Amino acid sequence: MTIPHEGRVIRGAVLSYRDDPVVAGPDHAVRFWCKGAVAVSGDGRIVWCGDASRLPERFRTLPSDDHGDALVLPGFIDAHVHFPQYRMLAAPGKDLLDWLNRFTFPEERRYASVPHARAAAEVFLDRLVQHGTTAAVVFSTVHRSATETLFAAAERRDMALVSGKTLMDRNAPEALRDDPESGARDSEALIERWHRHGRLRYAITVRFAVTSTEDQLREAGALAARHPDCYVHSHLSESEGEIELVRRLFPWAKDYTDVYDRFGLLGPRSLYAHGIHLSERECARLSETGATVVHCPTSNTFLGSGLFDAAHVGRADRPVRIGVATDVGGGTSYSMLHTLGEAYKVAMLGGRTPGAHELFHLATRGNAVNLGLDEEIGSLEPGRWADIVVLDPTATPVLEARHALSESIEDTLFALAILGDDRAVRATYVAGKRVWGTAPGAP
Repeated sequence: MTIPHEGRVIRGAVLSYRDDPVVAGPDHAVRFWCKGAVAVSGDGRIVWCGDASRLPERFRTLPSDDHGDALVLPGFIDAHVHFPQYRMLAAPGKDLLDWLNRFTFPEERRYASVPHARAAAEVFLDRLVQHGTTAAVVFSTVHRSATETLFAAAERRDMALVSGKTLMDRNAPEALRDDPESGARDSEALIERWHRHGRLRYAITVRFAVTSTEDQLREAGALAARHPDCYVHSHLSESEGEIELVRRLFPWAKDYTDVYDRFGLLGPRSLYAHGIHLSERECARLSETGATVVHCPTSNTFLGSGLFDAAHVGRADRPVRIGVATDVGGGTSYSMLHTLGEAYKVAMLGGRTPGAHELFHLATRGNAVNLGLDEEIGSLEPGRWADIVVLDPTATPVLEARHALSESIEDTLFALAILGDDRAVRATYVAGKRVWGTAPGAP
C-alpha cells in the first residue's frame, strides 16, 4: 500500500514517450524538456509534467529535487529476470542445459529456506533499483514460500512486480519438482493472496516445456482459463539443444510454440523469453494470439544460444510484440542500459540499425504496453505512478568526454546505452519516493 507523503517536484532534462517512435515518428512520440519538471502527488502519482517555467503555481511550494542537466526518465521495466539467480551472473556453462544443471538448479534448491529467500529478495530488489529498474516480470522458484517472500518484499517497497511460483514436475532435481495438482493448488493460493494486491500481479509460470509433463501443462492452461487477467510467463526457443529435446518430449507437436498453444498458454498476456529460433509458422501464431517475445541479448550471447532476429519476429505483415529484458542470471548485467547496448549490437549484426529512441521506448513504455500496464507505468504522463530514473550523461570520464560530442538528445541516449551502467544512475524513485541515490546537492 502506498504510504502518503507531501509530494515533490523532480526537475531535470525530462524525457518521456507518448507513442512508439518507430510507428508514430519521434516528433510525435518523444516529449522532451531540457529544463523540465515532474510534479508528484502525495500518493505517488504524477500530476503534472512539462517545461519547468510553466510549473503551475500550486506545485511551486512542494519540496524539489533539482537534478540539473541530468535526464529524468520513466523507470526501466525489466520484462524477464530471475530472482533466485541474483548471485549467478557469469556462471559458465557449455550451453543452456549444462548451465541449468551445473549452477541454476543447485542455487535454486537453497530457496526452500524461507530465511534465505527473504534475505535474497531484499538484495534482489536493491539490485533492481540501483540500476534504475522500477518494475519487473520476475521468475521465482518452485517453492511457494519463496514467491511469498518476494511479493511481500515488493509490497513493502510499493514496487510494480509480476511474478509466480514456478511449475516444474520433471527433468529437474527431485527437490525442485512439484506435481500437477500441488503446483496448481499453490498457484491458486498465491493468485488469491497477491494478484492485484496493490501494484502486484501474478504470472502462471511454466519453467519451460522441457520441465513440465502434459498433465502439468494442462493444469497451467486451466489456471490461465480461470484467471484470464493473470499473465503466463515462460521460455521459448532459446537454444537448438532445448528445441530438439522439446521435439522428442512432444512428438505430436508441430513445433515448440505449438506445445504451449495446445494447452491454452498463448494469448495477449503471455510473455515468452528468447524466441531466437522461431519458424515462420510460430511467428504467425504468436502474432495471431497477441503473445509477447522478450529479447534477452546478454543472456543469448553469453550462453551461446543465438542472435535474436527482431526484423523476422516483428515483421510488419504479422508482427509479434517484442519486449526487452536482462534475464539475470543468464544475462550478464542488471543494467537495462547495458542490455539496450547489447540489443543494438545484436541488431547491427542482423542488418538493422535501431535508433536510441526506439531502444529507450522499448525499455519503458514499450514494455509497459506489452504488459497492458501503460496507463500505470512506462511514461511520465499525469495519472501514472511516479516511477522515475535519473541518468547522468557525464557519470564517468568516458561518458563525459563522449557527451561533449552529443548534438541532440538522441546522441545523449545512444551514448548512455552503449557506455552506461549503474554508475550513470543518479537516483531512482518508486511511487514518488527516492529509493536510490542521494538528494541533489547532498554530499
